[in-house]
Amino acid sequence: MPTTYWKVRPYVLTGGRTRTRQHLLVHTLVSVPFYDAVFASGLLPEARSLYEQARQTKSVAELSAVCGMSLGVTRVVVDDLAATDRLQVHVGHYTSPFDLHLLERLRDGLRQLA
Repeated sequence: MPTTYWKVRPYVLTGGRTRTRQHLLVHTLVSVPFYDAVFASGLLPEARSLYEQARQTKSVAELSAVCGMSLGVTRVVVDDLAATDRLQVHVGHYTSPFDLHLLERLRDGLRQLA
């Protein structure tokens, strides 16, 4: 018999919120400075998955992909974990998604793929 995995609806994870307290871009890096197994065991499975995956520094987009959650939900859950000081948000020096240095890095990366 196949195992059925039940997932919590996104609005339950976010409490209906769509906005975060801090500006989290898709390339914002997050990590867990000190992993706490007791804290992790008290989280919903989706939040626990994000918390455990962030033990290694990852971007918000990577966490979203690895955990199979939408980017919006991932951002809200990451923000909630950061508010408890269990997750550290590494603020980048990019203040705008149209930063020239970021666009140049993106262009160079795409050229390397071609």
